Amino acid sequence: MQILAIIPARGGSKGIPKKNLAQLGGKPLLVHSIEHCQQVQAIQRIVVSTDDTEIARVAQEHGAEVIWRPAEISGDAASSESALHHVLNTLQANDGYSPDLVAFLQATSPLRQPRDLQNAIDLMIRENADSAFSYCKMHGKLWHRQQGVLDSVSYDYRNRQPRQHMPEELLENGSFFLFKPWVLQQFDNRLGGKIVAAEMAYADSLDVDEPPDLLLAERLLASRTPA
Repeated sequence: MQILAIIPARGGSKGIPKKNLAQLGGKPLLVHSIEHCQQVQAIQRIVVSTDDTEIARVAQEHGAEVIWRPAEISGDAASSESALHHVLNTLQANDGYSPDLVAFLQATSPLRQPRDLQNAIDLMIRENADSAFSYCKMHGKLWHRQQGVLDSVSYDYRNRQPRQHMPEELLENGSFFLFKPWVLQQFDNRLGGKIVAAEMAYADSLDVDEPPDLLLAERLLASRTPA
């Protein structure tokens, strides 16, 4: 099975300037995701999709291929799907290469474990699935506010139950997605067909979006590193 990893990494970011190159654990944020892929034997190719020369240099120095993203799909409003389409179309046009499975990783999820990716790949094969998303379990009591009206959505506040009696909630953590290329082509979506969910630990599910997230990621990463 040919498995391709794609890591979109634009140069622009609002919460943390040059976020994909922010230092975490002594290396740029992007590099953590590249190294996760390199530690999964089933992944044969790793491509970083970017519009930034510095990101491209860092990606290549750490063993990833780079595909330049056109300006029209590099802005804040551009979808990740547009970058995924572009990478697959470019590889097909330039190399005649079409993978059996794509692993789409978010560079802002540096705490995932390589085994999370491998477990998800194994799950897809075992379940003969077409796509997968990573998740962590959520046991919170979720409320929704619409037009100033509050309503409980993950439980009935009128019939409050102990946490262990509540249904399990799956929180899509955005760390990674897996899909067969036909899913993206048919649905213009990273998910489609038979979907399965691959569990990750809550502590490994942090998404780095704002400066405090980077500080927390640093502490979580240090806590798992042997002294």
